[in-house]
Amino acid sequence: MRNPLPAVARLLGRRRSLMKLAEAVVWADTRLHRASRGRVSLVGIAGLPSLRLITTGRRTGRPRESNLLYMPDRGTPHRVGRARCRGGATGETVGDDEVFVVTGSNWGRPHDPAWVLNLRARPDAQVRVRGRDIPVRARELTGLDREATWRRLLGFWPGYAMERDEAGRDFPIFVLTPDADRSRRCPS
Repeated sequence: MRNPLPAVARLLGRRRSLMKLAEAVVWADTRLHRASRGRVSLVGIAGLPSLRLITTGRRTGRPRESNLLYMPDRGTPHRVGRARCRGGATGETVGDDEVFVVTGSNWGRPHDPAWVLNLRARPDAQVRVRGRDIPVRARELTGLDREATWRRLLGFWPGYAMERDEAGRDFPIFVLTPDADRSRRCPS
């Protein structure tokens, strides 16, 4: 039997009332993620892919963490490096050709989230996926790459259209590619 939760989550994600719960969802998700050492998140419980993005603060130089929905992508021309890390309890693999696509929707707010500004300043970051830390290099998409990926993102998470309308801005889109030069940090 197929997991019905992703379809339910996508349906709820199109409702403006969910955006009003943003602070509570972020608060609960952060604590759940910390308590499980990155193995569980609210988005993950809903059957959707989630990651914890660890950037370097552009002003402070300190680590900054954000839980994000991501769109998995394999074999795209966005690759910068290659790394391979074994997944957590599920035994899933983040492989040579997987990249993580994230967008700065900021729950439909009129400004970009802080993690976007941090990645623009310092594109080397880390993601925690299924309990594993993976070094990544971020690249912001522009032009035709951005437009094609935006259409794919809307197919993946239709709620982004509502959030964009609410925010009144286009959302930045980043491709986070595992960085081979820093892959030694991946647990074996």
